[in-house]
Amino acid sequence: MEDFKKYLMQGLEEEVEFLPLISTDDENSSIKLNSGDVIPVLPLRNTVLFPGVVIPITVGRDKSIKAVREAYAADKIIGVLTQKDSNTEEPEFQDLNVLGTVAKIIKMLKMPDGSTTVIIQGKLRFTVQEVVATEPYFKAKVNVLPESKTDANDAELSAVISSLKDLAANVIKLSPNIPTEANIMLRNIEAPGFLVNFIANNLTIDLKEK
Repeated sequence: MEDFKKYLMQGLEEEVEFLPLISTDDENSSIKLNSGDVIPVLPLRNTVLFPGVVIPITVGRDKSIKAVREAYAADKIIGVLTQKDSNTEEPEFQDLNVLGTVAKIIKMLKMPDGSTTVIIQGKLRFTVQEVVATEPYFKAKVNVLPESKTDANDAELSAVISSLKDLAANVIKLSPNIPTEANIMLRNIEAPGFLVNFIANNLTIDLKEK
């Protein structure tokens, strides 16, 4: 959270658009992607990206840098897949999970140490249909997975969501390393699907569970 705030403030200093807390319900319509389309793929070592969530990623591998740069120069859309084993230094495609998240690259930052950091926002879940290329970076034909629709008038769902927010708020209060701003963000989430994604993103659990 602190790293994200730091990168966000850097972006604001460069007069870029503020990165809002949004839900996938509001923003998925901006993604022009269909099942069967081919997109570049970015492997993540220790992170699972969830739809709607905004995170900073430090990119160091040559393949990943090429994928990010070309995606950013085109439509800023890239597929994100988590590695099966975070200890694998140079993963092949079979070392990646087949279920991932389509992301939009919001900002690219060149850091003082020479590394590249990208701020990405999860958009849609996808599965790999076919590996198209492994050089100069990974490309895959994808199947887009639609998000489950919820009924805003469902009383049982509303009760579950309210309880979930209360539990998450208690965790934030008891965790000295989580800033109090997280509670404000939590309370302002309205879309049930995004609430689940936001909480899952911040859980300290095994990558396979995520």
